Amino acid sequence: MQPYNSVDGVAYGMPHGWGANLLMWSPSAVTPAPDSWGVVYDENSPYKGKITAYNAPITIADAAVYLKSSQPDLGIDNPYALNQEQFDAAVNLLKQQKSLIGEYWADYLKAATAFQTGSLVLGSGWQLNANTANLDKPGSADTVLPKEGATAWSDTWMISSKAKHPNCMYMWMNYVTTPEVQAQVAEWFGEAPANPKACSLTTDPEHCTTFHATDADFAKKLYYWTTPTKNCVDGSGDDCIGFQDWTAAWNDITAS
Repeated sequence: MQPYNSVDGVAYGMPHGWGANLLMWSPSAVTPAPDSWGVVYDENSPYKGKITAYNAPITIADAAVYLKSSQPDLGIDNPYALNQEQFDAAVNLLKQQKSLIGEYWADYLKAATAFQTGSLVLGSGWQLNANTANLDKPGSADTVLPKEGATAWSDTWMISSKAKHPNCMYMWMNYVTTPEVQAQVAEWFGEAPANPKACSLTTDPEHCTTFHATDADFAKKLYYWTTPTKNCVDGSGDDCIGFQDWTAAWNDITAS
């Protein structure tokens, strides 16, 4: 049970898989191997024009994760519960980064191809992006969980309160979360299965190792995507910046 699928301690969804937004880099172009998000925000980066970031407002949380460590005086605790000062700092960092960006990515296939061709060599990406890039051109990309941690996503099955046949949905959720089906979904989509029993059933015996499916230390460093609201999602107050403002700020960042 996580904040993104529960309210007041009651779970309203069942996760079926998850993945981290990792630091992705080209081993042939980027040296030394990076271990911090700072490398994608460096104003004097030698990789200017070949850096990428995920094209979505939630990327503001990536900047907040970095600022949580690099500027502790801001007092950031939860990257999805930002007050005005913290939010402005994250937005300004991303505006500064804009001059370094070659392109923002939304399509993982296009992002993978860009790493294959070398038009992009550094930035945020899913493990799936790197795996795809390395399929046709091994060595195109590698990934690392930076020392600051990273944001992450978890896909969750939900049942509508107005569902006409809720029992059918419950049957589906029981089916899709079985180890056998979880193994198939995880490999097809490129994610860690929510059900760890699936790990012994994947076609690739290393799948769960690659996606850190059972790595508790890895998971502790992740901040799962949560929709920001004015009433802070971590319960810290009612002065947080809501997602509507995140969206407006992101549009401003990418348009400037």
